[in-house]
Amino acid sequence: MRTVVYALSILIQLFILFIGLYHCVIGVFAFIERKKKTDIPNKKNMFAMVVAAHNEHSVIKQMVQSLRNLDYDKEKYDIFVIADNCTDDTAKIAAEAGALVHERFNSEKRGKGYALEWMFEKIFKMEKHYDAICIFDADNIVDPQYLNEINKKLNEGYKAVQGYVDTKNPNDSWITASYAISFWCLNKVFQTARSNAGLSNQINGTGFALRTEVLKEMGWGATCLTEDMEFTMKLILNNIKVGWAKKAVIYDEKPLTLSQSFKQRTRWMQGHTDVASRFVKPLAKKWLKDNDWAAFDGMIYLFQPILLVAMLISTTMSIVQLFYPTVQFWFTPNLAIPAAAWNVIMLVQLAFFPFILWLEKKLTFKMLLYYIPYIAFTYTWMPIAAVGMAKKNQKEWFHTQHTRKISIDELES
Repeated sequence: MRTVVYALSILIQLFILFIGLYHCVIGVFAFIERKKKTDIPNKKNMFAMVVAAHNEHSVIKQMVQSLRNLDYDKEKYDIFVIADNCTDDTAKIAAEAGALVHERFNSEKRGKGYALEWMFEKIFKMEKHYDAICIFDADNIVDPQYLNEINKKLNEGYKAVQGYVDTKNPNDSWITASYAISFWCLNKVFQTARSNAGLSNQINGTGFALRTEVLKEMGWGATCLTEDMEFTMKLILNNIKVGWAKKAVIYDEKPLTLSQSFKQRTRWMQGHTDVASRFVKPLAKKWLKDNDWAAFDGMIYLFQPILLVAMLISTTMSIVQLFYPTVQFWFTPNLAIPAAAWNVIMLVQLAFFPFILWLEKKLTFKMLLYYIPYIAFTYTWMPIAAVGMAKKNQKEWFHTQHTRKISIDELES
């Protein structure tokens, strides 16, 4: 038994290193530009802009106004707001701002995934035909060029496109700054890298567009706590790659406190674990059967909660051995070596991120000051993953309160 457990611990450590090195290799493609297509059709697609809202009276007006001010033919898109189980005046404010409001009340099927599924069915039955549907959260603000950029990617042939998710309130606290740094870096080393490598991008939950025909053929069916991740994996299994529209910018409001952040990220990890438990096996089969590297990449991404928990165990044990050399874990006496190797990989990445912020024109003196607490923020993912995995089967949805009334003009200035 001692030998078996020791061998398993070595395999776990090799798994950690492999995933880390894989992400480093893929990240290199972030700096290898793909040749741009020049023969793109100039078709103006018709869009349904769908905003999911639950008690969002503080921010829904600014969101609808930003959509109404898009630099796109106003006859070529309609704005729909789902007032989902609202007990405030979200519906009234959204309608006054110019949106087509649909109120939904269902105390059993709660959450964004169910609300979207309900709204999609309504859109399918409408007399007006929409070429694509764009999905947003009520706390978002959308850049005026968003639809022009999404339209280009759809005309390139993509049936699903993810926009660039930026942060609406990066300077509110060290937590919002940490979120901002994370998203800016991931947009470069994760999304841009996968786009350049010819893999599928990930749907981020907001600011993405789907061809209506795809939704009709596949159905939505993504109603877990991370419906965006669930639908991304469904797309990959159906040979549909998600495109990346870097210039289609959406600004998202981030939680202000560590407590709010912990709850939100725990929900993400719960959903991530749930999706992994259902999609890793079919993705692995598709990769082996079809030599589909997008499926392999999706499978690797779904290992994230396991990776973080393994890192937590390895890091904790290596710290104990560092400060208490006499303590020996009977199954992994050399644990500190691979754990240290992984942490070196993480620290190298963290040291490289300021350069990425500079490339993305996001580097400011204030963000440099926030960078030290950001490093601590990244390590909080490890215990959060452990909690999320433990609560995988607890699928109760909760609402994150949004309060930042910011217009697109304020953001641009």
